[in-house]
Formats: sequence, structure tokens, C-alpha cells
Amino acid sequence: MSATNGSTPIPTEPPAFDAKQGRKAGVAAFVGTTIEWFDFYIYGTASALVLGKLFFPGEEPAIATLAAFATFAVGFIARPLGGIIFGHFGDKFGRKNTVITTLMLMGLATVGVGLLPTYSQIGVMAPILLVVLRVIQGIAMGGEWGGAVLIATEFAPPGKKILYGAFAQQGSPVGNLLATAAFLGLTYMSAENFGSWGWRIPFLASTILIGIGLYIRLHITESPEMIRATQQTPQQRIPLVTLMRDHWRVVSLAVGAVITGVAITYLKTTFALSWATTELDFGRTQFLQIVTVALVAQVIIQPFGAVLASKIDAKKAILIMLLPELVLLPLMFILIQTGSFALAMLGMVLATAPHAMYYSALAGVLAQLFPTRIRYTGISVAYQLSTALFAGTAPFVSQALLNVSGTIWTVVALGLFYVLVSAVCMSLLLRGKNWTNREGQAGHVAEADGTAASAPEASTAVVL
Repeated sequence: MSATNGSTPIPTEPPAFDAKQGRKAGVAAFVGTTIEWFDFYIYGTASALVLGKLFFPGEEPAIATLAAFATFAVGFIARPLGGIIFGHFGDKFGRKNTVITTLMLMGLATVGVGLLPTYSQIGVMAPILLVVLRVIQGIAMGGEWGGAVLIATEFAPPGKKILYGAFAQQGSPVGNLLATAAFLGLTYMSAENFGSWGWRIPFLASTILIGIGLYIRLHITESPEMIRATQQTPQQRIPLVTLMRDHWRVVSLAVGAVITGVAITYLKTTFALSWATTELDFGRTQFLQIVTVALVAQVIIQPFGAVLASKIDAKKAILIMLLPELVLLPLMFILIQTGSFALAMLGMVLATAPHAMYYSALAGVLAQLFPTRIRYTGISVAYQLSTALFAGTAPFVSQALLNVSGTIWTVVALGLFYVLVSAVCMSLLLRGKNWTNREGQAGHVAEADGTAASAPEASTAVVL
């Protein structure tokens, strides 16, 4: 006997935890998010280096960069729409087919940017088409992240959800590292060749990565928690309605909790890259090397956040991870301002550690805040709203603050504000007495029937 999830048969008896399938799911989440983030990040790097000149000519350099950052932000604004669309299908028909679709959509949009004529070739249609493709990228990424997290965490054994969620989170710094390394390699070509065709290479090369990601995702099964929920409870007609009716307080706090995990990245990479190469004396290749080293450090350091949150009280772990950022973020900008290559690299590496560790633990926490049948929609809406409001706008707002004030300290203040908001919101989410990192002593946030109190305190019983 079997049920169906639209087109894929679902067995009526969900499997017990399968270590082999769990590992495959973790790898699929990591590889898929790495590819999607590579595609998404190469746009950010190109925005800082070349897109302003090619698609918004005739403007002052600072204004052209601001316009390029605005198109960068558009992708983030579209991400909540992708979270709603693909969250709906992921909650109603399963995680696997949804993440396959998002990966294909991202690939088509990314290759499209690589093939796009510039302003000098087709005029005003060039920036218009650039924005359209960026919106498609945003929609794809909006649906991708939540599905990848659930593919990993819903295969996790009890007590290991934060650790398995870190597989999906690790795709972000690795994708960013690959994107930065790709452009770093291209900076060794002449400025003329880079501006005319070299910048297109990373966008077109993503076709190879997309093929690898699709192959891996086609060979995973549907998550056992989704199978179990499909058997035990009726489908929600519109998961978004249930989410906002019964869980809006948790969603609001989760939006705030996500800010530091996503927005600080773009202060340290996209904005800092533009600032250091236009306002300071750093060369493009030189500062990309600094960013690359910081990203290598992030890849190494980040998983320890998930380990820490799994070993000690979650509330203490979050404070240990976030509070150092209040000192290290200002220090980073001070050291970059010295103009010293070594000091700038040191500042970037030190400031990367706190938010990277926090980001590692974030996915596993969010994945346990909502019932299974609205979980894809829940974590996608919370995460993508935060990225749209704060992460995508971070380079734009930072550049605007710098243009108006003339001092980098307004940008530093913005970053510190982000950290404080996340610390408060995450502390409130973790305030419930049922949080534990000991396996088997707390149940999921809500039973599969989808009923749960809307108060944050009643909605945070999880097994870390």
C-alpha cells in the first residue's frame, strides 16, 4: 500500500532512521546549497566589481555601484515570494521534487546573466533584463534554502538536528568561497578582457555545477518526517494561512534572529570589497585575496557553532557566539582602514568567526519551531523575509550611509544594530523551558496535527 505526493509514490510505512540515507541527505543538502549559493554570490561579487559600469554607464562611480547594489537587493526582495511558492509545494507534495526544481530554476537564471548583452549593446533593456533574471534567482533561492535544511534535518536522528542542519548551512561559505575564488582568478586577466567577457565565465560555468547537483538530488528519497506527517494528518489547504494565523509571533522573532546570520556576511564581503577598492587604496585582486582567506576561515570555523549548540545550553551558546561580534566588527573596519594587507586580513578573519558559528546553528533551531506540515513554509518565510529586509539591502544601505555621512562608523553602527536585534530575538525564542540538548527529553514543537500555541514560549519545545 502506498500514498502519493502528487507524482511520487509514498510508502504508507515510514522508514526508521537510516544512517546511509541520512548521510546522503546531508551531502545532497550541502552540495545543492553550495551550488545555489555560488550562483547567488557571483552576482554580488560582480555587482561590486563590474556590473555598475556595464549596465549603468554615464553615472559617477559611487552612483553606478549603488545602482548595481540595488539590483543585487532585488534578488533578496524576491526571496520571500520564492519561500512562499516553494514552501507551499514542499509542504503539500514533498521536499525532494521541490529542491530539484529550485536548483534548475537558479541555473537557468544564472546562465542567463552570463549571456546577457550590456547597456552599450541593447540600451535600457540590458538593466531591465538584468533585474528580471535577478528576480528569478531570488525566487529560486527563496525556495531552495528551506528545502535543503529540511532534507538534512528531517533525516537526522533524535538529538542531532542542529548538527545535520549545519550541512545545509555549510553550503553558504563554500559557495561564497568558490564565487570569490572564481573572480580572484579572473582578476589576473587584463581589465579590458575582464570587463568585456571575462566576468561572464563564472555565470556560464555554473551549468557544470548544476548538473552535478541535480544528479545527487535525484538519488535521495523523501524525508521520513514528511512521509509520517502525510500519513497521519490532513494536508493544510494553504500552509501560509495556517502559519500566519497560529505562529505569527514565532515567525516575527525568527525574522529578527536570522539577521546577524545573513546580513553581516554582506557587510564583510560585498560592501567591504566595494569600499576598500573605491574609497581606500586596496587593489581588486588584493582585497579579493583577503576575502578569500576569511571565507576559508569561515568554512573551517563555522561547524563548531553547531557542535557548541549541541553540547551546552542553547541560550549560553548563542551569547558565546554573538557577543564577541560587538567588538570584532568595529575592529575589522579599523584594521581595514589602516591600508595594511596583513591587518585587514586579520580583522576580516577575526570578525568572521562569531557570525559564522551562529549561522551554523541557526538552521537546526529554525527547523524545530514549526509543525512538519507547515515547516517548509515556516522556515522559508522567516528566513527569506529577514534576508529581503536586512541582508539584500545591507550593501545598498551601507553605501548610502557612507555617501551621506562620509564616515565608515555609520556602517559599523548598522552592523552592531543587526547583532543586538538577533541576540534579543533568539534569546526570546530560546526562553521556553522545554529547550534541551539532551536527546529524548523534549518533543517536537508541535504534533503532526499542526496544532500549536501561538505564543513563543509554547512553540519552542525541541530536541537539539
